[in-house]
Amino acid sequence: MLFYIFISLIIGQRVLELLIAKRNEHFLKQKGAIEFGQSHYPFIVAVHSLFFVSLILEVTLFHKHLTPNWSIFLVLFFIAQFGRIWALTSLGTFWNTKIIVLPEGNIVKKGPYKFVKHPNYIIVAVELIVIPLLFQAFMTAIIFTILNAIILSIRIPAEERALKSLTEYKEAFAKESSQINDVKKV
Repeated sequence: MLFYIFISLIIGQRVLELLIAKRNEHFLKQKGAIEFGQSHYPFIVAVHSLFFVSLILEVTLFHKHLTPNWSIFLVLFFIAQFGRIWALTSLGTFWNTKIIVLPEGNIVKKGPYKFVKHPNYIIVAVELIVIPLLFQAFMTAIIFTILNAIILSIRIPAEERALKSLTEYKEAFAKESSQINDVKKV
């Protein structure tokens, strides 16, 4: 019963995020934003949807239960949720599940984006491991970690190409690299 409540809450969170993404997409496109990566987006949706199907089936069919180390995985899950909210709120209306770029838009370099370029992808990767391991769903953890790595190997370069083509993304991170090198020289 606990598993189904937990999973229902996560699915509810994802549905809310999709509604926010749709609102942000509409807002950005009204301002002239352009969408990229349409060809791989259905695969992302499929991987994320099938993750929940696989998890529910594995836990239900194989009678999986909370791991004895559940507290560790639950803490990791809540840290990931904090990171997720931090990443999404830092991007504000620029956050989306799709690659939607506003020409000449400012590059967000606040929140977790001060430290890494793609924090939300790291958070998703952590979730795809932590959530199944919380319930000892090892097959789901392995399969969807691999599938996520494959889809991110397509997604991240596509997103970076899109940002470089319409914004000063490359320059924003080139400045950061040169500042780091200047600090190292001192």
